[in-house]
Amino acid sequence: MGRIEKKQAGEFCWSELCSADWAAGKSFYTQLFNWQSVDQPIGEDCFYTMLQKEGDDVAAMYQMMPEQKEAQVPSHWLGYIAVDNVDELAERAKNLGAEIIAGPHDVPEAGRMVLLHEPGGANFALWQAGGHEGTKRELEAGVPYWYELASQDSAKSEAFYSQLLGWQATHQAMENMEYVVFSSEGKPVAGMLEMTDEWQGLPPHWMLYFAVLDCDETAKKASTLGGQVCVPPTDIPEVGRFSVITDPQGAVFSVMASSMDTIDP
Repeated sequence: MGRIEKKQAGEFCWSELCSADWAAGKSFYTQLFNWQSVDQPIGEDCFYTMLQKEGDDVAAMYQMMPEQKEAQVPSHWLGYIAVDNVDELAERAKNLGAEIIAGPHDVPEAGRMVLLHEPGGANFALWQAGGHEGTKRELEAGVPYWYELASQDSAKSEAFYSQLLGWQATHQAMENMEYVVFSSEGKPVAGMLEMTDEWQGLPPHWMLYFAVLDCDETAKKASTLGGQVCVPPTDIPEVGRFSVITDPQGAVFSVMASSMDTIDP
């Protein structure tokens, strides 16, 4: 599939890691996914690091602020959804019961964003592109592939995102559960599942999946680099093989070897 220029409104367009140890995190991910990194200064001894594949931005990361550490905020990945008008959507989200955590505000020369805490309890961001459109590649190894919402009230979550973004929801029966696929303009853009008792203690969240060619090999490599395999490589019939991994700093993400799409190296 290769290089893309712009994600359409309603699609996840960018992925960003807030890490408790930026330098160690950068080492882990660049080795795991064979990424390159470009550090952009954003303050004294503080950088916004572009994570790249062959010179194209695919994700980013930065050092967690001291006050976040003191508040025991865990390292985490954040997903950004492309929109045409951040301010309008932020107001709509607020009217639908979401809390604005930060913004809307401009990111110089890049775009405009708002960080939201939705009524179901998960955080996500909206992005109105300026100079930076988001992830430059798709359907390639080491590139964000899918976003999945783990919700404690899937009916409530479905109503919120459908009203906010115009997403259409399709319900699919899977093993021991119902899975919701959200589509925008007919294109699948995200998934959702209901959190069961097995998820006790975990808050609602958006899970980021990276595409890989070999799930088992990637999980093994993550483990040798100091990560922890939380869910070992597991087959999902007709979908692919996935694994859930916690990086050495505590951020959780998943990898997927898809049987639905052709993933380029």
